Amino acid sequence: MTLHQIKLTLLGSLLAAVAVLPAHAQKTVLNVYTALETDQLKAYQESFNKSYPDVEIKWTRDSTGIVTAKLLAEKNKPVADAIMGVAASSMVVFDRNNMLEPYAPANLKAINPRFTSGSAKPTWVGMNVWGAAICYNVIEATKQGLPRIESWKDLLKPEFKGKIVMPNPNSSGTGFLDVTAWLQMFGTKGGWDYMDKLHENIAVYTHSGSKPCVMAAAGEFPVGIAFEYRANVLRTRGAPIDVLFPQEGLGWDLESMAIVKGTPNMDAARKLADWASTREANELYAKNFAIVAIPGITTRLKYVPNDYEKRLVKNDFKWMGENRDAILAEWQQRYSAKSEPRR
Repeated sequence: MTLHQIKLTLLGSLLAAVAVLPAHAQKTVLNVYTALETDQLKAYQESFNKSYPDVEIKWTRDSTGIVTAKLLAEKNKPVADAIMGVAASSMVVFDRNNMLEPYAPANLKAINPRFTSGSAKPTWVGMNVWGAAICYNVIEATKQGLPRIESWKDLLKPEFKGKIVMPNPNSSGTGFLDVTAWLQMFGTKGGWDYMDKLHENIAVYTHSGSKPCVMAAAGEFPVGIAFEYRANVLRTRGAPIDVLFPQEGLGWDLESMAIVKGTPNMDAARKLADWASTREANELYAKNFAIVAIPGITTRLKYVPNDYEKRLVKNDFKWMGENRDAILAEWQQRYSAKSEPRR
């Protein structure tokens, strides 16, 4: 190769590299706060980027209560551009604090109206239901001579003293949906009376909704109050647990999507909101959850009953959001002595 040919080759390589730079420079980084499970994020992000390769998602992930507290602490100087996979009951709190940008995603008409904040331009749109389940280690239960669980009130039996783990509702959305379900099912006095008695049998309150089921699956404790996604996943992988659904009813919430008011990346945030409401996105949610925002999309989850939706308690998200602080403060005062140390 002559010197002239070498120079032309180098020049061509340089021009090709320069041509790529503008496309890279135009990629928008979108800060998204989420409580989605880590093992769900990759599939969601890959699907989103097939439609919108110009947006790079930067996830900030933690349990629902921690994400909620972080967003409220930052409300006067937001860091997040969007919120995804966070409880509708938390979205009610953000909405009351004027933190959310109204937006009608492109596929809004296909979404179950009950799965949104309402109005032509909702402030949040639901993705899927997640709800309560009990992980019951059958090997440990047999060893320890524990009775079968069919009712929430079965957990109050003296045989379960020190053998139950559940999530702290101040950290975990799963813990919060349990507490608010008991208050709605049993009444305010009956709900707190129930939790007082349950507390006697609790070994530890975790800061994760998944962790009680993980601990039960590992045999650390025979009973973990968790939620159906993690229970189904662990049971499918061969964990020695039964997935139980108490007969009185199951607490639940909606994983939801919202845009943070005032984001400088509004166009990218709207793209994420559009994708989150698509049929493709809902089909991905359905691989993890029995009930999604678009009616008619279902995937049979092996260890979740077909009538799961009928087992859910009648939920009042407005009540949950408006009373959130008072409920959590009362719970903290009564039961926090058994909570595991914060990370």
